[in-house]
Amino acid sequence: MSEKKKKPQIRKPAKKQSAGKAVKNSAPKKTLYKSTVKPNPSNTKKRNMKNTPKKKAPKKPPVRIAFLGGLNEIGKNMTVFECEGDMIIIDCGMEFPDGDMLGVDMVIPDFTYIEQNRDKIRGVVITHGHEDHIGGIPYLLAKVNVPIYGTPLTIGLIENKLREHSLSAPPELIKKNAGDHVKLGCFDVELIHVNHSIPDSVGVAIHSPAGTIVHTGDFKIDYTPMSGGMIDLSRFAQLGDEGVLALLADSTNAERPGYTPTEQKVADSFDSLFAKARRSRIIIATFASNISRIQQILNCAQKYGRKVAFSGRSMINYMNVARELGYVKLPDNLIIDIDQLKEYPPEKIVLVTTGSQGEPMSALSRMAYSDHRKVEVGTGDFIIISANPIPGNERTVGNVVDELLKRGCEVVYESMYEVHVSGHACQEELKLIHSLVKPRYFIPVHGEQKHLRKHVNLAMSVGMNRKDIYVGDIGKVVELSESGMKEVETVTAGKVFVDGLGVGDVGSIVLRDRKHLGQDGLIIIVASLDVYDGHVISGPDIVSRGFVYVRESGDLMDDIRDLSLEILDECSRRNIHEWGVIKNRVKDEVAKLIVKQTGRSPMILPILMEV
Repeated sequence: MSEKKKKPQIRKPAKKQSAGKAVKNSAPKKTLYKSTVKPNPSNTKKRNMKNTPKKKAPKKPPVRIAFLGGLNEIGKNMTVFECEGDMIIIDCGMEFPDGDMLGVDMVIPDFTYIEQNRDKIRGVVITHGHEDHIGGIPYLLAKVNVPIYGTPLTIGLIENKLREHSLSAPPELIKKNAGDHVKLGCFDVELIHVNHSIPDSVGVAIHSPAGTIVHTGDFKIDYTPMSGGMIDLSRFAQLGDEGVLALLADSTNAERPGYTPTEQKVADSFDSLFAKARRSRIIIATFASNISRIQQILNCAQKYGRKVAFSGRSMINYMNVARELGYVKLPDNLIIDIDQLKEYPPEKIVLVTTGSQGEPMSALSRMAYSDHRKVEVGTGDFIIISANPIPGNERTVGNVVDELLKRGCEVVYESMYEVHVSGHACQEELKLIHSLVKPRYFIPVHGEQKHLRKHVNLAMSVGMNRKDIYVGDIGKVVELSESGMKEVETVTAGKVFVDGLGVGDVGSIVLRDRKHLGQDGLIIIVASLDVYDGHVISGPDIVSRGFVYVRESGDLMDDIRDLSLEILDECSRRNIHEWGVIKNRVKDEVAKLIVKQTGRSPMILPILMEV
């Protein structure tokens, strides 16, 4: 048998060793199994995404809202918004004094918080030209010179108001129209057209890094307004679709059900009343700022062939501004001066005047009390009060109506005549705004506590949670953010009284003294004392004002004089020479005597002089 050839064995070349390294004949090491399957890049990416934490969107900064006016009161509207070190102010109004504020002309917000943050204030945006929104501006500019933004009529009224005040620096007043945007620091303030009882009214959408805040200002929904077109509901709805962080809404009429009637109803009422008063002189009292209402009066006067005169300083000022800016259409030869009234028969006259709220110094009040220099009312006068009393003014309005009726005037003031409609939204209009804006948070503003609480219920009725609603107060600061809404602090705020040229120099103590004087009167005790030993040289003399009629109360005056002399002599004998101690002794003892004999507590003012 032939021997089979063997196949040669092929050996793999050994791996080269690095120089200087010995080859060890140790047992081979176990090697890990290596997969021949190629890795899938997509699987690797998924594994990496699972292990990598997701990046969170940057957290939005909070926005703070400080209320300096307009809450738990009617008027004095002022709100401050702050975000990322920038501040803006919405409105700066005043409030008319109530019956307890004796001698006070007006009430304005406390500007201490504004002065403390003057470097942060970027500007003031005004929603409309009513006094409760612009009345405090001259006093604010006297302390902090900041730019003021508003619609043309609003700025025109502010300019007219500022002419009466001497400011250290010229004000910066910037006119904007509805639909415009105002860039103020990190804020972008958008003006939105609304209906109100004065033209050129706007609400605002405040676009901030924290989100969009909608502030309605004073508004109503009027489908047939006298001027300016219907409220821009489509923009409110668009903002709601884009997302609104918070809504601040007018609460003045939150207690009234239904809808606010259109201004057209007043026009129809005026027409019928003018026809009824064909043989009488017509006198109409309304708000000077209600320019649309005055236009209706002018239209009726022209239709019935009457001349129109204006009475009242604010009425004349408003009409001059409205006429210059073209917001009132005046037919030729319709307006006459009040001094020309006697040149026309009464049935050819319409007198438009202030005083619809019974203000003591208004033109209508002076007519009612025969204190008007140029107009005397009586039989043959047909008087229309085209306004509803502001809460708290019902009694003063009633007193004026009574005086007019006593003089033989025919007075129309009842709501049944529809000679006035409100400029504020009622419940169904408020619900509509809530439904369109769809805010995350809600803050009712512009109203007393009862109005704010009623607005809370309305907001809840359209689906809002109570925890997302904040009812504030003057001086409170609320912070809004993605994480929630909370009250954070209290700032200096309150009422500052304007009395003549004095601003803030009349406080609660002065008002208390005025009230005391008005209720019980004043007793002044005057005496001259020896400079060395304090004995009485002359007096004491007793002066009474508003306490008792001195001629009929001689015995009481003698008793007060004798008691005062006795106390002064006693202090002299006991070497008491401190003025405070002597005056307090006289006041206390005389007060006891007067209370015992009369039951009254007049203010007692001892005046001592050294001779």
